[in-house]
Amino acid sequence: MASSPADARLDAAGRPPARLAERALYEQVADRLRQRILAHTLAPGSWIDEQALAAEYGISRTPLREALKVLAAEGLVTMKLRRGAYVTEVSERDLSEVFHLLALLESDAAAVAAERASEPERAELRAIHAELEASAADRDRFFAANERFHLRLLEIADNRWRIQLVGDLRKVMKLNRRQSLLRQGRIEASLREHRAVLAAIEQRDGPRAQALMRAHLDAGREAATLS
Repeated sequence: MASSPADARLDAAGRPPARLAERALYEQVADRLRQRILAHTLAPGSWIDEQALAAEYGISRTPLREALKVLAAEGLVTMKLRRGAYVTEVSERDLSEVFHLLALLESDAAAVAAERASEPERAELRAIHAELEASAADRDRFFAANERFHLRLLEIADNRWRIQLVGDLRKVMKLNRRQSLLRQGRIEASLREHRAVLAAIEQRDGPRAQALMRAHLDAGREAATLS
């Protein structure tokens, strides 16, 4: 009996080819390394010891190197010729450029969301903002709620390319040791800015929401790059 195309994609034991398993493995490794980088347990500027990590994860260096390529494409890892991989260390210029792009992309999303958001979607934004207000004294909760608000706004604006670009930019932003929200008074200012953006969205005022979101991210850039 002739094999079907589906059968041709299985090995003799009826399993998918090993190539697919290897791809899944390097993605898992990339996920674990990404978490460590964003948590700063692998600090910005630090050398990534491939041999030690391969031993720790119980894998060969091949999937580890593939994972590092993924993280390099995201901007989280820098590959240096004959020196190996390093966690990216962002400069003030890097941060300024990242915030500039975020301001362009997210302000446009705010305008679209203001004009298109349904009442249930606006209610979601109100709920996230309420959590943001309630968590001002808890830095980790505030960071998480702040990111949820921005990402939900992007989802409502519904442009997958913008979501992907902003996601990558925000990963790089998290490498900053001096998170902009840690500046004295920045959390209170950020809350005021969020209230204004939300009010513009509630009023379906796209141009105002756009201007306010851009000002919000410009203020974040100033705080992040302040020497």
